[in-house]
Amino acid sequence: MATQAKRRRVAGPVGCEDPAPVAGFLSWCRRVGLELSPKVAVSQQGTVAGYGMVARESVQPGELLFAVPRAAVLSQHTCSISGLLERERGALQSQSGWVPLLLALLHELQAPASPWSPYFALWPELGRLEHPMFWPEEERRRLLQGTGVPEAVEKDLASIRSEYYSIVLPFMEAHPDLFSPRVRSLELYHQLVALVMAYSFQEPLEEEEDEKEPNSPLMVPAADILNHLANHNANLEYSPNCLRMVATQPIPKGHEIFNTYGQMANWQLIHMYGFVEPYPDNTDDTADIQMVTVREAALQGTKVEAERLLLYERWDFLCKLEMVGEEGAFVIGREEVLTEEELTTTLKVLCMPAEEFREFKDQDGWGDDKREEDSLTITNIPKLKASWRQLLRDSVLLTLQTYATDLKTEQDLLSNKEVYAKLSWREQQALQVRYGQKMILHQLLELTS
Repeated sequence: MATQAKRRRVAGPVGCEDPAPVAGFLSWCRRVGLELSPKVAVSQQGTVAGYGMVARESVQPGELLFAVPRAAVLSQHTCSISGLLERERGALQSQSGWVPLLLALLHELQAPASPWSPYFALWPELGRLEHPMFWPEEERRRLLQGTGVPEAVEKDLASIRSEYYSIVLPFMEAHPDLFSPRVRSLELYHQLVALVMAYSFQEPLEEEEDEKEPNSPLMVPAADILNHLANHNANLEYSPNCLRMVATQPIPKGHEIFNTYGQMANWQLIHMYGFVEPYPDNTDDTADIQMVTVREAALQGTKVEAERLLLYERWDFLCKLEMVGEEGAFVIGREEVLTEEELTTTLKVLCMPAEEFREFKDQDGWGDDKREEDSLTITNIPKLKASWRQLLRDSVLLTLQTYATDLKTEQDLLSNKEVYAKLSWREQQALQVRYGQKMILHQLLELTS
């Protein structure tokens, strides 16, 4: 049951105590037909961070908390320049697929009579977003080395810059009547990308649409006020006419209502939303072992050139089977390996005797049924073949070397409340990311010893 007994700073809009924005927003909700249940309230009191939604009365599972009409959702299709964005769709295509929504936001933010102004008043202060992309590079690298976050941020920053200068800025300059000079700014574009990353929703495709491109992101007023917990008590449902937030657990009076942003590890939460769930609350936390790290660990065990060449041949075969890649990672959860097929096949191919590999390769990887004793559930890892366990162990040890600190250093910081309290907010968040990952990796060390 999600409660706010432990207060966390979670991705909720940062706002002042002034009730005017809430009153203006609620008045706007009534005008656009966004119906809030009388059992819920938008509040800064009793929430884990900034604005949130709190139960005024007890709520039962299945109860409707609010319904957002499709017309009140802010997207490239509902904004006041939707016709232009549709006509120029071809020129606005990008890797992210977010450019039309971002242009809609850039226009509506500066439009004096934007119908979404009362909604914008509840947004976080754009200059105070806490995503690592806004941290100084030195601080980001120092605090998050080994977690995968600095590399993800570098990719983001490069693609944001490229997208802005090649697509967004030329479009705004071609339509100066729609985009005032004050919104033609890379800094503002960065902030809006982070906002869309943290606050937008993506409608899932129907099963028969699996081959289609993913749906474009949407800004959903009221829904984006809810804070996140892995153990959430509400869920957003999509229907043709509206989006409905429905309770999934009993919510006692006075308790906060939490949505989930998906099954997110702490490194993903801090990267995309600017917060983490403190250990051990995030049951979806994971640690990555880079695929090339397993190759490096296997190479350590080779003694002569012929063995090294055979190992590279095995690796190339795994690439052909699409089990590994130069930039991929094996993902380890607390209870299971999330990339079980890929890791099982990799351990098998890299550890099998040379003759067996030749036969396996000749059959293109077929004809070798998965056996129960090869299962990579956490409880089964001690039962794996000794060669598999050794390779997995060596890979974990190499992964642990990528962090700047060891597990004991993190444990000492976390167990000393006085010292922990003196850390900056960013230092605390980064510590939780590192600690959660290292706990998973050390559990693997114990299981493979």
